Amino acid sequence: MNKVIYTKDHKFLVKKLKSARLETGLSQKMVSEKLRKTQSYISKIESGQRRIDIIQLKELARVYKEDINFFLK
Repeated sequence: MNKVIYTKDHKFLVKKLKSARLETGLSQKMVSEKLRKTQSYISKIESGQRRIDIIQLKELARVYKEDINFFLK
């Protein structure tokens, strides 16, 4: 069985998160400061190395000013 982190759905989510950040004009550092996380935390999410839960997705959606459904298929 494939690990969840390597599924098509996870790759889709990662792509949407990165595009949302770029569309808002925020750097990884700026997002990390808003979330009180490290820049490497954001980098690992965007590179697909780190899974995120629904609460983290909700926080990112708030920062990117997107509805949470924007990130889902």
